Amino acid sequence: MYQSSSIHESAGETKIGLLLSNLGTPDAPTKKAVKPYLRQFLSDTRVIEPPPPRWVWKIILNAVILNLRPRKSAKAYQTVWNTHGEGSPLLSIAKLQKTEIASLLEKKAPGQFEVALGMCYGNPSMNSALAELESKGCKKIIVLPLYPQYAASSTGSVFDAVAKEFLTWRNVPDLRFISSYNEEEKYIDALANSVKEYQKTHGKPDFLLMSYHGIPKRYFDKGDNYPCQCCKTTFRLAQKLDLKPSEYQMTFQSRLGVAEWMKEYTDKTLKLLPSKGIKNVQVICPGFSADCLETIEEISEENKDYFMESGGQKFGYIPALNDRPDHIEFLTQIVLDNTSGWNK
Repeated sequence: MYQSSSIHESAGETKIGLLLSNLGTPDAPTKKAVKPYLRQFLSDTRVIEPPPPRWVWKIILNAVILNLRPRKSAKAYQTVWNTHGEGSPLLSIAKLQKTEIASLLEKKAPGQFEVALGMCYGNPSMNSALAELESKGCKKIIVLPLYPQYAASSTGSVFDAVAKEFLTWRNVPDLRFISSYNEEEKYIDALANSVKEYQKTHGKPDFLLMSYHGIPKRYFDKGDNYPCQCCKTTFRLAQKLDLKPSEYQMTFQSRLGVAEWMKEYTDKTLKLLPSKGIKNVQVICPGFSADCLETIEEISEENKDYFMESGGQKFGYIPALNDRPDHIEFLTQIVLDNTSGWNK
């Protein structure tokens, strides 16, 4: 039988839980740590859709990919480890984002929020983040995947992971899920500000390349509107920067396998630009809320080399929004905007 104090506590006001989520990272830049992380990531049916059939993919994954790729990925992670704080850049920056968003929420809405960080793959896990919010009595939860543009293989995976955890909850909370924010004015403003500030120090380039994480073309053919949202972000940012069509381009990076992915490809574009007389280029990655292996190692190192080796003279990478004050302010406000009706 419940004590009266317990009944009183359960009937009282409860805090709103905010779950911030991103892709994730291995626990260390070693083959041993990368292997289970890759297994979890590449086993996600949102990330690798059939074909091939699941049983075929499992054989390929376990017999080939997980015997070859972890060593190569570990070496790449070693080049970026501890560059943006302790450990993985993505996790270090995500922790900063969590701390600063929680602080700003406390200023704007004192005592109303609990904030947790959960990654789709690796640690801190989605399970631990949601358990943290549950333990603090959050019966209303806002999920904010830190992916500006929706894709089934990223944002969709966050939803799947959250839904899977709720299967174990006795009392399922009220849920609000922010699926994208690719055209939000303050997000575009933050991107534009980051470009202007970078160019104030490094000068204006001949060309601005806006590079997004790619998806297989067949995902788009099946109805994934991610490339369309990337186009909208690109167009809005170009408008904000007053760029002519000849001064910028949208491309896609990070291909995996031999199937056709969304084009144009970032690496091939950078190899080609010098032959068109474009020798000074800057790259921004508007689809990444935080710098990570794919922006630091792949863009600012590997793709820089492609460009310079092809005749380029000057290459600049404009960092992700990370914990910029205008980015934190925007993310905080979009959370507050999604509490309508919950503060009654």
